[in-house]
Amino acid sequence: MTSPQKYIPRLFLILGSVFLLSLTLPRPKLYVIGDSISIQYGPYLEKFTKGVWQYDRKSDQGQAAKNLDVPTGANGGDSRMVLDFLKIKLQEQSFHPDVMLLNCGLHDIKRDAGTNAIQVDSASYRANLNEILGLLKSRGIRPVWMRTTPVEDERHNSRSKQFKRYARDLDAYNAIADEVMAQHKVPVIDLYTLTKNLGNEHFIDHVHYNEDARATQAAYIAGYLNGMKE
Repeated sequence: MTSPQKYIPRLFLILGSVFLLSLTLPRPKLYVIGDSISIQYGPYLEKFTKGVWQYDRKSDQGQAAKNLDVPTGANGGDSRMVLDFLKIKLQEQSFHPDVMLLNCGLHDIKRDAGTNAIQVDSASYRANLNEILGLLKSRGIRPVWMRTTPVEDERHNSRSKQFKRYARDLDAYNAIADEVMAQHKVPVIDLYTLTKNLGNEHFIDHVHYNEDARATQAAYIAGYLNGMKE
């Protein structure tokens, strides 16, 4: 009978080879498209996913940061803008992330300060999300949805004069997105509840957050995404 000890050196050799192979395997690609909230937690998210994901996002040379209320460059904007961007971006054969972390909503619910007209009505929002998911499915890209962060009526509308936002609209649009994602079996990260539970002392203006909140948001998202790799 062969002694088991005979196979121990070979076992360690095999395990070592597997470990080295895991270090050289390409990391899956993560692509982020979202509003200014995602721009602000983005550097932390990239740091917290380092070594697990190849991080990339809709980007620019700093244009978006000049006015976070006007979506340009890295700012994904409303659902119509995200859809239009992806229709063009997905034509690039070299563009093929494994996972797309996706959000739109804050810009959709903007209401004109004079007419009270909403930027993207609820039916169009639903249709845009369905079309976005259809595009991603056609390219074999796995979406992960991010629930939109909170709005406080008085805080927002006392500071923003060009347009208004209301919590009731945000809740309605988050509910629409929840329904669409459930229908398509898309994973959802509840950044809304996490951020709301942080308390309103983390606001720095009408809708954006301080560094502590951004780091917490990113850690929460990274925990979910990194768990997908296990």
